Amino acid sequence: MSLLPYAFGVPPLRARLRMQPEDFFVDEDLGFEPDGSGEHVFVRVEKRAANTEWVAKQIARFAGVAPEAVSYAGLKDRHAVTRQTYSVALPVKRDLAWDTLLSDDFRVLDAQRHGRKLRRGALKRNRFRIVLREVAGDRAAAEARLQLIAVRGVPNYFGEQRFGRDGSNAARAQAMFDGRRLPRHERSLLLSAARAQIFNAVLATRVQRGDWDQAMAGDVWMLDGSHSIFGPEVITAELESRLAIGDVHATGPLWGCGSLRSTGVAAELEVAAADMYSALARGLEAAGLNQERRSLRLRVQELGFAWDGDTLVVSFALPAGCYATTLLRELAVFDLAGTDHPVQE
Repeated sequence: MSLLPYAFGVPPLRARLRMQPEDFFVDEDLGFEPDGSGEHVFVRVEKRAANTEWVAKQIARFAGVAPEAVSYAGLKDRHAVTRQTYSVALPVKRDLAWDTLLSDDFRVLDAQRHGRKLRRGALKRNRFRIVLREVAGDRAAAEARLQLIAVRGVPNYFGEQRFGRDGSNAARAQAMFDGRRLPRHERSLLLSAARAQIFNAVLATRVQRGDWDQAMAGDVWMLDGSHSIFGPEVITAELESRLAIGDVHATGPLWGCGSLRSTGVAAELEVAAADMYSALARGLEAAGLNQERRSLRLRVQELGFAWDGDTLVVSFALPAGCYATTLLRELAVFDLAGTDHPVQE
């Protein structure tokens, strides 16, 4: 991530991140409430320095069900305090005293029944409260940068956590494409990393060009707050107005088999980026993934900040599938001692 171009120039601050779990607080928002009845129990949990999958196993053990009977919308970082919901497949006739599920690492906040299983990706957004410590730099410039981010958003890069420790996932994906056999869950992770590598290359080129949040001939568009796409189409004043207010965003490719939907200059740029990682692109095509699209721009919601001495607290909300680190990197350069743990978002 440190090699990817910045949208707004060199960050104005240096700081330490995640010096303790409470410095990185994440609150998952599903966007709906359990309906109160059904064959699944939605268990809302607050965990501290605990792995999402490990907590799922503890819930399964308590409920006396197989691990496969417990699901969640997304992974959350172990090195943080996070609130998220798990669903447990449990017959209606079985009611459990969820408040007796006790652990030093997590606590149950609420448990309600629902008619459907909670599936991966089925959340609206995540709210973050991030504490930056030992902050040094130009505060006025930092506040101006935050105001700019609030208006324009940031490049929607995949964060370093998508690429694994030491960024090794792309190389492991190549080994998989070359014939190495892996478990299904690991295979899915590496396919995602290969796609992210190509997408970030496309986005980095557009950031360097200065048009990551502008209209380019042949662009495919995504409606804000949804995954609905349209285009390419003629760039009109109306389209540029919708782009300016954040109603639509240009997209980049999540690589797979089939033809790119983009055309013209946009398609040429995307093909050139894929050619940089041609072995990964061929592997994704051979794996049978279809071409998909992802927004190039990440719009930040509810952005706020407060100073306390040399500490800066930043709060914001991001749509599902987006990374807090892509926002924070535009604000500050972080000392390695404070950034050795990837954050799942």
